[in-house]
Parts: sequence; C-alpha cells; structure tokens
Amino acid sequence: MSEQSVAEYRIEDLAHHSGATVRTIRAYQDRGLLPKPERRGRANVYGSTHLARLRQIADLLDRGYTLASIKELLEAWDAGRGLGGVLGLVAEVQGPWTDEEAARITRAELDRKFGGKPDDAAVTEAVDLGVLERVPGHDDEFLVPSPQELTVAAELYAAGVPLLAISGHLRELRGQVEHIASRFLEFTAEHVFARYLGHRPPTDADAAEAASLVRRLRPLAQQTVDAELARAMRTFATRHLQEHLGVQGPPPVDSEPRSVTLPPETIRAVHRLVGLENAAAFIAAATEREVQARTLDALTSNNCDSRQFDQRP
Repeated sequence: MSEQSVAEYRIEDLAHHSGATVRTIRAYQDRGLLPKPERRGRANVYGSTHLARLRQIADLLDRGYTLASIKELLEAWDAGRGLGGVLGLVAEVQGPWTDEEAARITRAELDRKFGGKPDDAAVTEAVDLGVLERVPGHDDEFLVPSPQELTVAAELYAAGVPLLAISGHLRELRGQVEHIASRFLEFTAEHVFARYLGHRPPTDADAAEAASLVRRLRPLAQQTVDAELARAMRTFATRHLQEHLGVQGPPPVDSEPRSVTLPPETIRAVHRLVGLENAAAFIAAATEREVQARTLDALTSNNCDSRQFDQRP
C-alpha cells in the first residue's frame, strides 16, 4: 500500500511506515497518545493523522521528553496551542553550550601527542570518558568533542603526569563540575524560569521568552566559574608555594585574651609590691617590657654577627 496514493493503513502497515512496532502503537493508544483508529467491519483503519502523530512522538522522544510530558504537549497541540515555542526552547537548551568545535584525530596523531608510544588502555579510558569518540567504519580515527580538553591532557602528560592520574583527575573534576552545573540550574530555575514554566506545557510566548533567557544566561555560568577558579587558584597556589619554599606569611593576629598561670609566690610578691588593685596592670607592663628587651637584644645580636662576618679576612 502506497503512503502517497492511499492514506489508510492497517496496523502492520502503520508500523512499517512509522518505524514503531505494532505493540508500541497499541501501547500509545492505551495511554491516549494516539487517536483511536476507524472501525470498518472487523478491521481497524489508520490514517495520515496517526502516522504524523507517531512521527511527532518519535521526535519528542529523541529530544528527551518522557511519554507523560509528550502526552501533555500533544493535548496542548490538539487544543490549538502550538509546539513551536516549546520545541524552540528544547533546541536552545540541547544546543552546544560552547563555541568550541569538535575535531578529528588519527590514531597516529594521537600517539604522537602522548609520547609516541601506543597505549590501547589509555585510548579505551579516553573513549569511556567521552574525551574521544570512535568514528564508525574508521578504526584509526577518532572524533574529539573538545580539542581544548585533549590539549590540556597532552600538556599535563608532557609535564610528567601519568595518563592514569590524568584520567582519574578528570573523573573527579567532572563530578564536581556536574554538581556546580546542577546547583546553577536549580538557582536559575527557582529565581528566573519558574515564572515562564508555570504552565504545563508553557505557552508559545513563555517558551520563546525562556529560550531567549537561556541564550543570555548561558555564558554566565562559565564566567562565574572562571572568576571563582582564578581566585581559588591564586589563593591555593600562593599557599602551596609558601609551604614548599618555607616562606612564612605574617603571624596570625590573636585578639582573644588568654589566661597565664603564675606561681603563687610570684603573685604574693606582686601584691606586696604594688597592691592588689594594681597587680594585673603591673604584670602586663612587666611582660611587655620583657618582650621589648628581648627584641632589642635579638636585633643587637644580629647586627654584631653581621659586622663580625664582614670583618673576616
């Protein structure tokens, strides 16, 4: 039966033209996703609307929608509300979130980047991580979704970092970055997108405005992470440098008062000397005087040592 000449199908024909199975078509009918067929005698007859609806469902499934959300969208469509805005929003969210373009690399080029020695285990690990993607029909060629990420790995390897350590670090980093991305999406969903996505499904106008906001907010996450990463790297790099070079920063300021236990004989002697009411002030002044005296002695000693060194033959 030709799809162009006669737009009527038995369920087997509909399955053939749509790519769905007979069982799937019946399941869609049970869920209310597909209109009931026309009954002619003992046979069910499907038309072009059924075929179009099956193709719509397949497209929405490919875009990541669940069957429950597809049902809501199709009900909105049947009620006269378009899907254009919603699909535009989906395309905006699922589009590339970076200006970086994927590249291809041969196995020989890959080996040269990493010391010239083939390492099948490392290649398998890179494929598992998504750093490399195999190209069907080309065993010696790979797709590189992020050439920048591969370049970073090559630079780390050239600096002496083992491949196993690089892949382990990437796995750890990816988990942390995914947490940051999840928190940013929760934050923007709560404070920005909630007002546009209150309807299920959203109206075309709301979906179009939300898509525009995605375009505007998309770079903000990366800019924020870049700024905070630069701040943190400066702080921790300085700290590590000081630790490894033995450079001491300024002594911490201790503004909290501390108790010091003195022998009872010393306390009684102070009381006899200045009286009970002046004892605390006397002890503080004596302590400060002692500190100053020791500082002067140390400075004088250092100067004498320096002069003696200069006078050596």
